[in-house]
Amino acid sequence: MGTDTCALGPYRADLVETYWRWEQDPALLVGYGRQQPVSLESRMEGIAHQLRGDNIRFTVYDLATGSPVPAGVATLLPDPSVRTAEYVVMLAPEARGRGLGTVATRLVLDYAFHVTNLRMVWLKVLAPNKAGVRAYEKAGFRTAGTLREACYWLGTVCDELLMDALASEFTGPSVITA
Repeated sequence: MGTDTCALGPYRADLVETYWRWEQDPALLVGYGRQQPVSLESRMEGIAHQLRGDNIRFTVYDLATGSPVPAGVATLLPDPSVRTAEYVVMLAPEARGRGLGTVATRLVLDYAFHVTNLRMVWLKVLAPNKAGVRAYEKAGFRTAGTLREACYWLGTVCDELLMDALASEFTGPSVITA
């Protein structure tokens, strides 16, 4: 499932070292509000659990060069009882700043609303992460609220924004075909 520039594919155990490398990027650690890196051994133990779980995980592929290059991970953490899911995305450092996050997020929303039949997808983003907020807004998310002084950004207390996207407001053509 994809566009001319971006595609989603299965989450893959053979990419665990690549995923782990991306997760150790200091900018990603700051963006998630996490203060410590994770060992490769711990990450390798965790992927087996993730592959068996109920969450919907994708590898994000960059198609700019013509052949698919792994560029990130996108995850939906569904709550089936209320037909909603939390969204989490992680892009490789070399994939940022080119609009790939917006396209990948839009593809995940398309899947969430047209395949999984969710009615709402939500996320949390640190308020100082202006690029992330812009990407989410372009993909169809709106700010739903603020958790005041909930996190840290580069050692300074900051707010965390709650954003949501509704199936009823998701516009544009779907890339999903039957």
